[in-house]
Amino acid sequence: MKTIAVIGAGTMGNGIAHTFAQNGFTVKLIDISEKALDKGMDTIASNLDRMLAKGSISQEDVAKTITNIIAYTDIKDGVVGTDLVIEAATENVDLKLAIFKQLNESCSHNTILATNTSSISITQIGAVVTHPERVIGMHFMNPVPIMQLVEVIRGYNTSDEVTQIIMQLSEKLGKVPVEVNDYPGFVANRILMPMINEAIETLYNKVAGVSEIDTVMKLGMAHPMGPLQLADFIGLDVCLSILNVMHDGFKNPKYAPCPLLVNMVRAGKLGIKSGEGFYNYAESKKAEKVSAQFI
Repeated sequence: MKTIAVIGAGTMGNGIAHTFAQNGFTVKLIDISEKALDKGMDTIASNLDRMLAKGSISQEDVAKTITNIIAYTDIKDGVVGTDLVIEAATENVDLKLAIFKQLNESCSHNTILATNTSSISITQIGAVVTHPERVIGMHFMNPVPIMQLVEVIRGYNTSDEVTQIIMQLSEKLGKVPVEVNDYPGFVANRILMPMINEAIETLYNKVAGVSEIDTVMKLGMAHPMGPLQLADFIGLDVCLSILNVMHDGFKNPKYAPCPLLVNMVRAGKLGIKSGEGFYNYAESKKAEKVSAQFI
């Protein structure tokens, strides 16, 4: 595998593109918005500069990584000649299905089609594609250049061959792939999101304040980040979407999102991305500082 396409230049997409490009792959970064592409490339450049300042990469590494990325605003043009396409668009099932229908028309039947979804069924996505055995989940963690885990999710029809290729590819990136099966939330979010939701319930019920809840989990449970700060970092809209997928999938009230989370998303308080969530990131430099601590 030499040429990879990544669809979506947002937080996860630019992180995935950065990681592959830094490891010598030619990456076609695709987004319908030129503004999003420019912002994604700026983020990659900024993160590379931070890594350079810390001495973890060389100036030559920075230059090669940037050179390895080519930006496209058209999916059909961007996926030509690729061995693997990784979709990293918004966590919306209708959008993802539409993208995979387009990939089915534009890609060779030998191209592996992966999704970075954190909760949506791989089997459902694969159902809109000819040869669904080539559809698989590659759930990277944020920030992608730093976090080691990749959840490799097998849909009902995903082949052993494709699974092994993606497991080995993840290792070439310096990641630790973990194979899991296709159930709502997979492993990471099936465990993480109920914890975050319970932290929000604890705040909603006025048991303790935001900083107090996070302090208990950081100092008492050795978590590097409290659940409410982590929710801000993930995006409260993403947390809500994942909880809704699990609630719908399992029909179990324990996955029902807290009313406080629902109202915060309705009010546009989405965490770092909007400047305010459980914490206030109104000053852009504050948000940059929170994100930069991982890079």
